[in-house]
Amino acid sequence: MNFTDINIDQFLGMEDSNPIMWLIWIVPIVIFIFYGQRIQLHVTSGEINKNIEKLLKFRDESKKEMLDHLKKSLHVSGDVEKSVERFIEYFTIMPVDIDPNGIMPKIKHLMRSREDYTRLQVKMLCGTDNSHELSKVQNLLEVVTSLHLLHKIVRHLFLTAKKQNNFPLILPLQMMLPFIMEQAAALRGAVSALRQGQPIGDGIGPMVVGKMMLGLEKKSIAFETVYAQGEFEQRVLQLLKAEGPLATVGRPGDAVEIIVGEKRPDIIIMIDAALKLEGESSASIAQGFGAAIGGIGTDRFQIEEVATKHKIPIYAIVIKQSIKEAITLMTKEIAERADEVESEVHRTIRESTTPGQTVLVVGVGNTLGVPQ
Repeated sequence: MNFTDINIDQFLGMEDSNPIMWLIWIVPIVIFIFYGQRIQLHVTSGEINKNIEKLLKFRDESKKEMLDHLKKSLHVSGDVEKSVERFIEYFTIMPVDIDPNGIMPKIKHLMRSREDYTRLQVKMLCGTDNSHELSKVQNLLEVVTSLHLLHKIVRHLFLTAKKQNNFPLILPLQMMLPFIMEQAAALRGAVSALRQGQPIGDGIGPMVVGKMMLGLEKKSIAFETVYAQGEFEQRVLQLLKAEGPLATVGRPGDAVEIIVGEKRPDIIIMIDAALKLEGESSASIAQGFGAAIGGIGTDRFQIEEVATKHKIPIYAIVIKQSIKEAITLMTKEIAERADEVESEVHRTIRESTTPGQTVLVVGVGNTLGVPQ
């Protein structure tokens, strides 16, 4: 095909200098030169505004379900909504980090103070000493608070960009919004499992260790944390998990510190859920090294400190899942991996220890609906 024979003027309809064709081609170019950014801002704003409305809907629906649970299941009377509104506006100011020396104990102190105060307020609100119900309400409150915060942050960034008519300012929000909405949808989906006390994907670690604890004597070792001593092929097993079926992750950092000080294990094996990368198979199992535990980092710091002090290697076994699978009702696919994970624990023990040695196995995660 010979492109040299194409007449550009004829192709554009300008061969006879038709003024109408000139307008058709030139006017849009002029408009986009001077108003293109505003047009993009308007189109993008429409999409972001829809997501902000969806975030607001997620928050209101979650709050309504929590209030229904308080009124119908726990028979709480009075102005419950006002108390909940006060809770979701709580905030935590992180300590000064100019001098990083000793900052972890400060963060730990702040977070423990916040947890203790929230727990006390929830107990006063519910008017019950039932630890299982109190832990569920506390988790529901965390979900509503997280959705409330997401909505406020996204709305703030959007209104700031719109107020200043600043398209570049809205671009980072547009890029991050799909990830924010994925997290928000997962939080919204978690409410049903939390209300009914059903196991969530994050509970696979405690589920594995809880299964290994069957038939053994369980003892409390830290706040909402239990352990049991067992045996496997002439090795002593120290099994540790949060106290089920409460909706809690316990305090594994404190518990590991106590067990290491008293029992001096030769290795530590930690089992936890991990967020999978896009394209990875859900419920796949991976092994590695280091403290497999999420959160703000205080428990991981404790475990790493005590393991380093006593020169104890830490092995990690993780079960990969999406953020939605991690905080919503545990799927059958993830639950069926429990036996396979236990086999991996046994294989790691055989390969890394000799008879007579001690192994600490830690099941990390929210143990809602998972007994021991």
